[in-house]
Amino acid sequence: MRTLSYAIRILTLVGIILASACGGEGEEAGIVRSSAPASIVAHGPGLDFVIGAGIRVPDNPEEPRLKNVRQLTFGGENAEAYFSFDGTRLVFQSTPRDADQDCDQIYVMDLATGETELVSTGEGRTTCGYFYPGGNQVIFSSTHHYDPFCPARPSMAQGYVWPLYPTFDLFLANLDGSGLVQLTDTGAYDAEATLSPLGDRVVFTSTRDGDLELYSMNLDGSDVRRLTFRDGYDGGAFFSPDGSRIGFRAHYPETEQELADYRRLLAQDMIRPSRVDLYVMDADGSNQVRLTDNGAANFAPFWHPSGDKLIFSSNLLEPGGRHFELFLVQDDGTGLERITFDDEFDGFPMFSPDGRFIVWASNRYNEISGETNVFIAEWVERLD
Repeated sequence: MRTLSYAIRILTLVGIILASACGGEGEEAGIVRSSAPASIVAHGPGLDFVIGAGIRVPDNPEEPRLKNVRQLTFGGENAEAYFSFDGTRLVFQSTPRDADQDCDQIYVMDLATGETELVSTGEGRTTCGYFYPGGNQVIFSSTHHYDPFCPARPSMAQGYVWPLYPTFDLFLANLDGSGLVQLTDTGAYDAEATLSPLGDRVVFTSTRDGDLELYSMNLDGSDVRRLTFRDGYDGGAFFSPDGSRIGFRAHYPETEQELADYRRLLAQDMIRPSRVDLYVMDADGSNQVRLTDNGAANFAPFWHPSGDKLIFSSNLLEPGGRHFELFLVQDDGTGLERITFDDEFDGFPMFSPDGRFIVWASNRYNEISGETNVFIAEWVERLD
């Protein structure tokens, strides 16, 4: 979340992140087409439905925690897929292969049928969709109210950088795009919003106070509280299952030269994300604990249902390079476990509310090099 889908595309162009595609579709690529036996029956509190979306793809024997893997999207750029509170839908951002503009929009997918519906306006650039508790509304960031066209991408003349569009504001909309409500209006970057599993607070990233900081607010945009107060980037936050803690990614410049570079880029609405570490803290911003210190880009730290570990994506096997995998780590930074074993990009993981499934974005099984798709699998908690 959080500008990483944009990053995947840019890094492909400059040859930093994505490897070649795996081949064609169907049986030639080892893909088993969807059928009733290959579907997954989802169970949960008051929940019993068949995940019929997408197609079955081969499980990787090196990935024992991922079973009955299904590919949910096909072609273009698809990432940051997050479950509804009842686990029956996904919200995700996508630039289809044949899109009129090379700019993400927000979609919702019904996991029973695979049907998708556009939630955002179809204009501007959007990011970071997330469900509200009732499952009938989605929060996301958009630039459409400033300009119907995609905002310009930054030059790579200063190296690899992410844009921080100050035209991003947070919006709330019904699943069919109706009832659009603007929640922020600060003239600053307001994005990267997610909700507490308790359904009472939103956490998001903003430059409204001159730095990239984390904030929380009520679901209607009121009672905004600043949570972080340190020079550097704080973002990509997710609440723990009980809503008491927050996991996030951060980069805090360690030298005067790094701080000067950070501030110079920030003044141009950009950030250099080549090194980002994971932290956890209490929901009010207190008691920060650093989980990673590996010189790599670590991002998307989503909590395991137990509340004592997090899954995330990192290029720690190749810092500064293109090889991103999923890892699991304890909430004190110990017990690192590698989850995915693939030559392609794997990122943006999220567990379903009942912990039975995991959804993530990957470049595996691509038809065209550099495309990113959404996958879902049953999560294997106990490895015998």
